[in-house]
Amino acid sequence: MRRILLAAALLLVPALARAQTDEQALVDRSTLAVQEMMTQHISQTPRVMLSRSRAVLVCPRLFKAGFFIAGSGGNCVLLARAGNGTWSYPAFFTMGSASFGFQIGLQDSALILTVQTNRGLEALLNSHVKLGGDVSLAIATIGGGVQGALTTGLTADLVAFQSSRGAFAGIAVEGSVLNSDTGKNRAYYGQPLDARQIVIAMQGANPGADPLRGVLTRLGAPVAPGYPPPQPGYAQGPAGYAPSYPPPSGGYAPMTGYQGPPANRGVQQQSLPPPS
Repeated sequence: MRRILLAAALLLVPALARAQTDEQALVDRSTLAVQEMMTQHISQTPRVMLSRSRAVLVCPRLFKAGFFIAGSGGNCVLLARAGNGTWSYPAFFTMGSASFGFQIGLQDSALILTVQTNRGLEALLNSHVKLGGDVSLAIATIGGGVQGALTTGLTADLVAFQSSRGAFAGIAVEGSVLNSDTGKNRAYYGQPLDARQIVIAMQGANPGADPLRGVLTRLGAPVAPGYPPPQPGYAQGPAGYAPSYPPPSGGYAPMTGYQGPPANRGVQQQSLPPPS
């Protein structure tokens, strides 16, 4: 019996190792995507949006197949902001759409969705959400007109940035479906956790995500004078859990209260024009 149990345990090791490697690779690609998109020289708008965000969804590789009527999808990670500007550990999501609205010819691109309001974060924490469909959200899409999008973007719940080969391009996130990937969460944290448990209740931690958290902390600092400081995207966890995530460099930070989503305002979608 002992030999059987040992053999079964050994068989699980390669599978767990592969899963850990796959999830870590996604986290690492997300780190690179944030660095590339937030340090480009086209505009400061992405940095400003990140500095004001409650949370951020990073999809480092989205693939499109087909023309005119296309199928698109990819894997993403969601992180929420702590009270002192540090970030939670990532929760894993999948994104898919029958038609993403990409320009024809863009086959591989990255998407960053900055969550500007608590309502936007609350919506993304659902296990299954259709942007612009099941959820009433104001979505500002920033593509080629990213330079002139700052004022309008600050009024939206979600602000989307899509990049291909170092340049911003048009994207429409309305109709995209986000699903929480509990399988990836379990593989990365070694226990079954949903997105809310990871980014709000603080029940998971993996030091492999510290570089991503560190990049968001550094690049998510305020970059323009006159804007109020960013608000936290989540609050102290329930009784019995840690009061906050430690910052990537160690230590703990106080948290402030998490606000629930405001009353439904109805569907509001915005398409931002290029700068005049």
